[in-house]
Amino acid sequence: MASVEIKERGRPLGSPVSTWLHFRLVPFLGAHLLKLWMGTLRVRFEGFDAVQNLVDRDERFILTFWHRRLVMMPLAYSFRRRKGNEDRGVAILASDSRDGERSTATWAYFRIHAVRGTASDDGAKALVRMIRAVKEGWDFGITPDGPRGPRQELKPGVLALARKTGAWIVPVCVAADRAVHLRTWDQMVLPLPFSKVTVRYGAPSRPNGDDAVAGAKLEAEMNALERWAEEVAE
Repeated sequence: MASVEIKERGRPLGSPVSTWLHFRLVPFLGAHLLKLWMGTLRVRFEGFDAVQNLVDRDERFILTFWHRRLVMMPLAYSFRRRKGNEDRGVAILASDSRDGERSTATWAYFRIHAVRGTASDDGAKALVRMIRAVKEGWDFGITPDGPRGPRQELKPGVLALARKTGAWIVPVCVAADRAVHLRTWDQMVLPLPFSKVTVRYGAPSRPNGDDAVAGAKLEAEMNALERWAEEVAE
């Protein structure tokens, strides 16, 4: 077992029946439905060579993407790493709420691991856990405008994590030629079944200068990817 516990149980979940229903059955059904959905998509990748280069050099990176592209992001991390005899992959930050527990259980079916904590409520503690995870060999996936927005406005957590760990920042976006937009705060994008999907990676970078400059640059890069994704869907 890794010295850092990546998946931790959050708050009390309720009775055994309620726990099984809401945090075992629902995530199982949701994850397998999403896998079936993804299986219908025709997926291609752009800019992955730079990411593969980081993997070959055994360097860690932080995938950054806007919250509205969250659902299909498992497509962006389709490989595995090893550290000694242990598997490594990508980790995310999940709250210690009941919703966070349900999310953690769902993403576990995609080999996505959760570091428990809420950046908005206890940012320092969450950052420490994220730093430990990266140093233990995990890559990280972050939505810099999550979990409640404002939409497509970057929060500084990704820059702090990169500076503290030396990990590379890799902006990424998943675009579909046919998709629907939900009436959520982030206008969540869901590709339609059997659509053509492109996963585009931006150039890896490390933050230079002060956070204001580095943050503005990263936000601009991510919004450029977002504009490209919207054009793909037209």
